Amino acid sequence: MNDPRFPELTQRQINILKEYGTIESYDKDTRVFSLGDLQYDFFAVLDGTVSIEDPYNDNYVIVAHGKNEFSGDSGMLSNRAAQFHAVAKSGTTLLRIRPQHLREAIAKHSDISDVLLNAFLERQNTVLNEFTGGMKLIGSGNSKHTYALRDFMEKNHIWHNFLDVDVSEEARELLQNFNLSEKDLPLFIASDGAICQKTSLDQLARYAGVLMDFEDKVFDLLVIGAGPAGLAASVYAASEGLSVVTIDSNAPGGQAGKSSKIENYLGFPTGISGNDLANKAYVQAQKFGCNISIPHKAERIEHTGEHFILYATNGKAIKTKAIMAATGANYTQLPIENIEKYEGSGVYYSATGMNISACKDELVGVVGGGNSAGQAALFLAEHAKEVHVILRGGDLGAKMSDYLVQRIEAAPNIHVQLNTQVKELHGEHYLESLVLETKDGERIKKNITNLFTFIGARPCTDWLKGLVATDERGFICTGPGIAEKDLYRCDIFRKRKPQSLETSIPGFFAVGDVRKGSVKRVASAVGEGSMAVSQVHQFLVESNNARESVEA
Repeated sequence: MNDPRFPELTQRQINILKEYGTIESYDKDTRVFSLGDLQYDFFAVLDGTVSIEDPYNDNYVIVAHGKNEFSGDSGMLSNRAAQFHAVAKSGTTLLRIRPQHLREAIAKHSDISDVLLNAFLERQNTVLNEFTGGMKLIGSGNSKHTYALRDFMEKNHIWHNFLDVDVSEEARELLQNFNLSEKDLPLFIASDGAICQKTSLDQLARYAGVLMDFEDKVFDLLVIGAGPAGLAASVYAASEGLSVVTIDSNAPGGQAGKSSKIENYLGFPTGISGNDLANKAYVQAQKFGCNISIPHKAERIEHTGEHFILYATNGKAIKTKAIMAATGANYTQLPIENIEKYEGSGVYYSATGMNISACKDELVGVVGGGNSAGQAALFLAEHAKEVHVILRGGDLGAKMSDYLVQRIEAAPNIHVQLNTQVKELHGEHYLESLVLETKDGERIKKNITNLFTFIGARPCTDWLKGLVATDERGFICTGPGIAEKDLYRCDIFRKRKPQSLETSIPGFFAVGDVRKGSVKRVASAVGEGSMAVSQVHQFLVESNNARESVEA
């Protein structure tokens, strides 16, 4: 049976790929890329062998690519660094293709795209799940900042090895070897051996290659937010030939990325995790040439009349003709005075594989009554001793899909606490217990050590600073119903009303959870993101015609 990670290209496919690269021959063993190389090249083997070697394990040969096989993984579509060494053996002839030319080939030839992307995704899964190595992060398992870095790497599928200084002898030895102390944590060691003390998220992202720099030009479309709506817009816009930049402050997936298993999304009868769905969409958008950079957080937007300029928190400015807000909504903090003390060390806003070890055989709490809360409860119940779903209301099915309600009720170790709120959190350095209060005023102490909260989604619109019309809660208003007084004065809006997903400024669109009146479901967000692209096209045609008439 053929291994899907190592397929062979047909001779016809190789002949097509030859148009995008150069042929090279090697008369001695030659390393063609090294661990840590950015923008490393793709190689198809025309004759001979390329061995992929693991430098973390005495250069152990992971695989030897033979004739018609190829090197590479999904990191090649972005700016991520090579994870291993590749050595062309003596007598080998290779077809070398630069990353930008590889993306052109993938976009134009669907059969080649299928073979390469399926193999790339399979290889990524193998590395993440079966190999120990990658970048090293050293920090305390109870540190909020360290947790944020680990969460970022987990959600962005960055291969890494976390060493907890509280329990790991190796972590303490590394600190000693580098003559560093705990005040220098978190410590990040990149693939090339570079060391970064008191690591910031931006530093980590740049070393990992997920934070990109852009050309100084005016793009057709800037998508702010890489949740389902933003990724759908990115895929459709890029596939239709628009120059697209997509940014996100944290990771692909948005709120959906925090869902451990989505079972009612069309086309996935056995379900798919929000993180997997987001990762596949992330790769798909890059396949069509979309530039995706994380973490780029929108700080403010300037509208010049002809185009928009986004200023990001990391000092970057991006110019674009059209803009799409897909920033979604964030879960709010529980109204408990000392909650920040426990964030990252007992209180969390998503449930991922990273949380499993801390929850094993423990009492776990999940606050909220929506689908994300239900999916988290079922996921955590597979590992925790007990899961307590804590709901302020009296009906679990009020906002949660029926299939989730039925599974929660059938799970022997899930207990639903209706008409109940979390009132107190306790623990010296991390969460050790909490106090619940019923609507009758009864207070109950529970030795819950991990609390996952999914309540009170608030739109992420602070960065707008009043640029477009919003409702009283901050959700962005779109469509013909926007009040006349809120509309931007311009020729376009004198001729027509805003399109259904257009805001009070022409060329500025809003999709997904951030939009007033949206349905808070993955499928509807994807629908809005894809539908909005046709409206972007209409705006671009209008603005281009207006420019031409002025020039005439």
